[in-house]
Amino acid sequence: MKHKGCLTQMGGKMFCVLEGNWYRWMDDIQLCKDIMNLKKELQSLVAIPEKEKTKMEKQREDELIQKIHRLVQKRDFLVDDAEVERLREKEEDKEMAEFLRTKLKPLDKATQSPTSSPAEKKAEPPPSKPTIAKAGLAIIKDCCGATQCNIM
Repeated sequence: MKHKGCLTQMGGKMFCVLEGNWYRWMDDIQLCKDIMNLKKELQSLVAIPEKEKTKMEKQREDELIQKIHRLVQKRDFLVDDAEVERLREKEEDKEMAEFLRTKLKPLDKATQSPTSSPAEKKAEPPPSKPTIAKAGLAIIKDCCGATQCNIM
């Protein structure tokens, strides 16, 4: 039962991580859209010659540059955070694999017979149990006789 609880807990953790990645991915998409929209607006302001820009247009241009800069920093943080999370998950996977390997080794030893190892096994004659074909033939003989049976 310990294994089942551990796997359930691991499964729950994986669900939470996947859910977290989903939100991180959605944030990244939204940030990219916001950055693109701000860049478009900035391009329209940059296209105006400096001599013709009003004070409001110059202020808006500075605001857009600052907003784009903040969004790019936020996106960089998300990308870095995703990389750290990926590396952490990779390390957890290694630890879980090692844990399962150590817990399952005793089970492997228990399933092997303690008296004989694979190298010591000797060739044994096949068991003399009746096969399905032999049993089927016996049933046919009992039912109608081997020589008179239409199935034969």
